[in-house]
Amino acid sequence: MDLKHRSRLITEGSERAAARAMFKAVGFSSEDLAKPLIGVANTWIETMPCNFHLRRLSARVKDGIRQAGGTPMEFNTIAISDGETMGTEGMRASLVSRELIADSIELVCRGQLFDAVVAIVGCDKTIPAAAMALARIDLPGLVLYGGTIAAGNYGGKSVTVQDVFEAIGAKAAGKITDAELTALENVACPGAGACGGQYTANTMATVMEMIGLSPMGANSVPATDPQKDEVAFQSGQLILDLLRRATTPRGILTRASFENAITAVAASGGSTNAVLHLLAISREAGVPLDIEDFQKISERTPLLCDLKPSGRFVATDMHRAGGIRLLAQRLLQAGKLHASASTVSGRTLGEEAALAVETPGQAVIATVDHPLKATGGLVILRGNLAPEGCVAKISGHDRLSHRGPARVFECEEEAMAAVTGGRIKPGDVVVIRNEGPRGGPGMREMLSVTGAIVGQGLDASVALLTDGRFSGATHGLMMGHVSPEAALGGPIAAVRDSETIRIDIRERVLEVEISDAEIRHRMAQWKPPKPRLTSGVFGKYCALVSSAAEGAITRPNFEANSR
Repeated sequence: MDLKHRSRLITEGSERAAARAMFKAVGFSSEDLAKPLIGVANTWIETMPCNFHLRRLSARVKDGIRQAGGTPMEFNTIAISDGETMGTEGMRASLVSRELIADSIELVCRGQLFDAVVAIVGCDKTIPAAAMALARIDLPGLVLYGGTIAAGNYGGKSVTVQDVFEAIGAKAAGKITDAELTALENVACPGAGACGGQYTANTMATVMEMIGLSPMGANSVPATDPQKDEVAFQSGQLILDLLRRATTPRGILTRASFENAITAVAASGGSTNAVLHLLAISREAGVPLDIEDFQKISERTPLLCDLKPSGRFVATDMHRAGGIRLLAQRLLQAGKLHASASTVSGRTLGEEAALAVETPGQAVIATVDHPLKATGGLVILRGNLAPEGCVAKISGHDRLSHRGPARVFECEEEAMAAVTGGRIKPGDVVVIRNEGPRGGPGMREMLSVTGAIVGQGLDASVALLTDGRFSGATHGLMMGHVSPEAALGGPIAAVRDSETIRIDIRERVLEVEISDAEIRHRMAQWKPPKPRLTSGVFGKYCALVSSAAEGAITRPNFEANSR
C-alpha cells in the first residue's frame, strides 16, 4: 500500500508549496512531510478526570508514530462529563456530544487528508464516537482508551463515584450525615481515569478490545499505571503497521466482531448504554444489527465478571486478574466467541485470547463451569409500553418481576424531587418520560434518580422505567431506552398516575394494564410537546436524531430537504 495514499495530495508537487509553507510554520520539516501523516485525535479536556491525562498519552503515541516512520499531527475534539453533569441540564449534551465528536474526527481526517488515525479516548461518549468516526472514514485506525481510575478507599472498602451518588440518597433519607457524605466525596475519585466499575466507559473499552479496534490488553491498563505510557507508545507504532497492512476498520467490523462485543458486554455485566452505542457503530459500519440480537446473545452467555455496580470488584481488579484478554479466553473456552475475528494487532481474537495470563487465586473473572449466573446481564423487553423495545440490566439483582402503581413524571428533576422528598413508596413504578433522544433532547442518564432510590433503600421494592438512559453505574429493576419515546408518540406518553404497570423479565414484558383501545384513544388526543430547544446544536440534533432502537444516531433527511 502507498503509505502516503492520501497525504500526497496535500504535501507533494510544486502546486502544494503554499501548504508546505504553512506546515513548516508550525515546525514540520520537509522530511516530516515526506512521511505518512498520522492524525492523533485527542479527546483531552480539563473538566474531568476521565480525559485529563490524555495529553501525556498522546505525547507517547506521537513518539511511537515517529519511531515507526510516520509524522503525527495531533488535533483535539470535545468531551462532556457524564458524572459531573448528571441530574442537570448539562446532561442533555452528553449523547449529543457523541455525534459531534464523531463528526469532528471525521471532518479533520477528511479535511487534512491524513493517511491513518489514532483516537485517544476516555469518558463514555468519546469511545463509541471514535469508533463511529473510524467506521465512516475507513482509514487505517485504532482506538486507545485512557484507562480506568483507581478505586477510592472509604472505611477500608473500595469505593467509586457510584457510592457517592447512592450516598446522596442515603443523606436525603437521614441515614448518613453531611460530614460523612463529604468524607466519601473527598476520597471516591483519587486521580485521573474514567469511572472505576464496569460502567459505560469501561464497558465500551472492553467492547473496543473485543470488537478488534483496540489492541488487546491495552485498554484495561489503568490510567495511572506506568505501563500505560508504554501501551500508548506501542499504539503509535501499531498504527504504522496497520497502514502498511492496509487494514481498515470496515475490514475488522464484521457481524462476527459485533457478536463478540455483545457477548463481552453480557459476560461482564456491562452498561445498557452499550446497546445504544453498538447499534450506532453498526449503522456507521454498514453491519446489520438489531436490538433483539442483544437478547439472543445475552441468553446464551454466562455472567462471568464480579464487577461493580452490582459486584464486588472494580476495573483495576479485573486488570490485575488477567484483564479483558482473560475474559476472552474464558468465553472462547465456552464456545461463545468467534475466534477467527480480526483485530488491529493482525492476530485473530482467538490468537490474542491464547496469550492470557491469569493471576493465581483471582476471584474477579469466574470460570465457565461456575459462572456467577447462567445468562448475561442484558434483557430486551417489549409490550404495550415499548413496542420497539427497551433495555434492562439484571446482572445486579434476582428480582425478575414487579407489578405496581405508576408514579408519572414529565422530567428527571420532578422524579428526583419526589424520591428525595420521600414521596416514592415501596411497590411504586417510577415513570420518567420526555427524556428520550428527541424529547430530552439528548436522552439524559438517570443515575441521580436511580442512585437516590438505592440510597434510600428502595431498590428492592421499586422499579423505574424511562425513555431516557441509565448510567453504567445504575443497578436495580430499571428499564431504559423505552421506544418509541414519548416525544414521538410512544405509548409511554399515555400512562397516567396510579395505573398498574407489570414487568416480567422471564416473559420479557413491559406493559400498562389498560386496553390497546384505550391507549389508542389517549394517543389520538395527544399532542407532541413543544421542543425545549429549537436552535443551535440541540435544534439540529432534534431534527436529525433517530430512535434509541436505532442507536439514536443522527441522519440527514434528504427526502424532506428535497421537497
